[in-house]
Amino acid sequence: MNFSDIVFWENDDYIGVDKPSKLSTLQDRGSGINLLSLARAQNGGLRVCHRLDKDTSGVLIFAKHDEAYRHLALQFERREVCKVYHAVVTGTTNFKGENIEKPLLVTGSGRVKVDRRKGKKAVTQVSTIENYRQHSLVVCRPQTGKKHQIRIHLASLGHPIVADRLYGGMDVYLSAYKRGYKAKEYAENPLIRRMALHALAIEFVGLGGEKISLEVPYPKDFKILIRQLKKYSR
Repeated sequence: MNFSDIVFWENDDYIGVDKPSKLSTLQDRGSGINLLSLARAQNGGLRVCHRLDKDTSGVLIFAKHDEAYRHLALQFERREVCKVYHAVVTGTTNFKGENIEKPLLVTGSGRVKVDRRKGKKAVTQVSTIENYRQHSLVVCRPQTGKKHQIRIHLASLGHPIVADRLYGGMDVYLSAYKRGYKAKEYAENPLIRRMALHALAIEFVGLGGEKISLEVPYPKDFKILIRQLKKYSR
């Protein structure tokens, strides 16, 4: 993969990329390929402004120079950047824009847990978009930027993200929705093979004071998952 293949927007200061799943933002144990190394193979001065988990797809911003990086980093620090994620979660939900406020602590193993005594403040606003028979599509707007924040906040409410095995998310199979379905010859494959979380959009202010709003569509696997859930929930 070439970095230029996933660039969908740029100006003099920033580059917006449509990050595919299964690609780490930074160096990951056991993998020599990551998004930052691909970016710097094209332009050694590029700096990644935030991170997405390896399995998460969606919009990611790179700065072309130090001033641009500092400008956006300050907005992240002040919680002025608006990020929007869509996730398919286990169970039906009825979220109406409420804030999940649960402090989070990163453990020695790298997992994150809710810890009201030692955890750091973490807030995620969540709304339900659509319910299916056994799952739902939700929109999440993190107000803070803690590791695994959306994942653990949803899981803590009993609605883990589909296929997020680290926090209790289970795979989704067509046989659970389609009556009489039987996989032919081979074991049935899940409808999506990675965590069903997509970074849909981001909004921030450019160096010239202009508002920059970027959005990337669902990747193929995410679209197929939702299409099948809709089809067999009628």
